[in-house]
Amino acid sequence: MPLVHVDPFEPDPAVIERAAELLRAGRLVAFPTETVYGLGANALDPEAVARIYEAKGRPSYNPLIVHVSDAAAARSVVREWNDRAEGLATAFWPGPITLVLPKRAEVPDAVTAGLDTVGVRVPSHPVARALLLAAGIPIAAPSANPSMMVSPTLGAHVEGSLGERVDLIIDAGPTPVGIESTVIDVSHAMPTLLRPGTITVPEIEAVVGPIAIASGAAEGVARASPGMMERHYAPRARLVVVEPADVERVLADERAAGRRVGALLISAPTAIDRSIILVLVPADPAVYAQRLYSALHAFDEAGCEVVVVERVPEGVEWLGVRDRVGRAGR
Repeated sequence: MPLVHVDPFEPDPAVIERAAELLRAGRLVAFPTETVYGLGANALDPEAVARIYEAKGRPSYNPLIVHVSDAAAARSVVREWNDRAEGLATAFWPGPITLVLPKRAEVPDAVTAGLDTVGVRVPSHPVARALLLAAGIPIAAPSANPSMMVSPTLGAHVEGSLGERVDLIIDAGPTPVGIESTVIDVSHAMPTLLRPGTITVPEIEAVVGPIAIASGAAEGVARASPGMMERHYAPRARLVVVEPADVERVLADERAAGRRVGALLISAPTAIDRSIILVLVPADPAVYAQRLYSALHAFDEAGCEVVVVERVPEGVEWLGVRDRVGRAGR
């Protein structure tokens, strides 16, 4: 499993072509998108798709997102392309939004968890775009990590968690967005938000009008989108979300219990035990999203048993971050 470093803006064409060859041959390639690192396989090859599920230990009822080079390529894997899809694609692609639409028969059921819809998106990361163009195929790519664990924002995260299960890892440094794409189902008259991200509800509604918010799914039932599992994006450490006023008390209690403690805070504490692994992030939802998973990986690497997270603000622009923190803490 070689890990190869490339420039994030001008990746080595030889590395990209090698990765494209592997994908066309049915192998697995981890690569950066603007959101997180993806574990890619040929989306039209059922055996290749099965390797994704095997490598991740992913339940079969959790579908995959298909990455394509542009809207025309998206239309080649869906059988219905409506005005809502066109509007959102025009407004936000390339970028971190996934559209769920009825699939063509060529898309294997393994990609969609047996559902009749498929999630598609056009990533904006230069490495992902170069790979899609070189491979000439749609690439199914969930996050490149074991199922339900913290998503990777560095190539080293992939190397440490999936190891020899990946045929090639393309490392282009930190991902700029940091959490997974917004997912919206536009297969019905009322668009439905399936997974929040950094593209917000008001931004979406400015394009398509009012949208619904999806509720959870029963255990073992096929999800319409990735990211709908009750527990997801979780570190090995127990994650505890607390109100700002309670941070110092909870940290003291956890240390008094003899635990190795991490703290992910917006507000700097007035006093803190020096043994606590402290990560401070500003009250900016975009910056917080970009740093969240890297912080959770750092806490695990430091051997933290518990991570105390200061509750983030309630604004709509924080919805994606709140979703990830909430699922990580369940």
